[in-house]
Amino acid sequence: MTARHVVVRTSKRVPAGVLAGLAEAGASAVHEADGRRGAVSPGLRPIQAGARIAGSAVTVSCHPGDNLMIHAAVEQVRPGDVVVVTTTSRSADGMLGDLLATSLRAHGAIGVVLDAGVRDVAELREMGFPVWSRAVSTQGTVKASPGSVNIPIVVGGQTIRPGDAIVADDDGVVVVPHERAADVLEAARDRIANEASKRARLAGGELGLDMYRLRPLLAELGVVYVDEP
Repeated sequence: MTARHVVVRTSKRVPAGVLAGLAEAGASAVHEADGRRGAVSPGLRPIQAGARIAGSAVTVSCHPGDNLMIHAAVEQVRPGDVVVVTTTSRSADGMLGDLLATSLRAHGAIGVVLDAGVRDVAELREMGFPVWSRAVSTQGTVKASPGSVNIPIVVGGQTIRPGDAIVADDDGVVVVPHERAADVLEAARDRIANEASKRARLAGGELGLDMYRLRPLLAELGVVYVDEP
């Protein structure tokens, strides 16, 4: 008989050097570099400003209003991991506060992506522990219902598997499948270098209309210039 609720022990992680590069590139550049894939719903927003992280996902599936399985996930966290939490039906309850974040950090977690609510926001900001969440809520939780750790879950429209790369910053959250992470990093670096050249041209006064050769497109779309009398 297959177990309905499981805690999967896994060593699958993206190499630390690749994660560091993805964090430096940032969520938007990584999203574009991976063919505009992997963007988690913008409904998940950072509770802080300026955090830029990338880590391997430890995934958690919880019952709504119950954070028991996040506590179970702490044991599976390794340094540099990002804990990604969903609930089996939509919830805005405060699933994470400063005490649980303290425990996660002690075991090496660098942040949490939470498809539910977060509480103790001031304390989390003071700790410098970054969280991306769907809601901020005073509503607490119980610890009573089974769930699973390190199984594939869906968060913000994206399937996230244990060990996938999670890139998160002020722009939002992006997931990159474990097996594509290194290639996406190289593509992101190429994109950033290309954008640096374009930035210099735009700063020098060149118009995007000319740099991107958009004038023929405007004409094709029927856009005309009219001089006011």
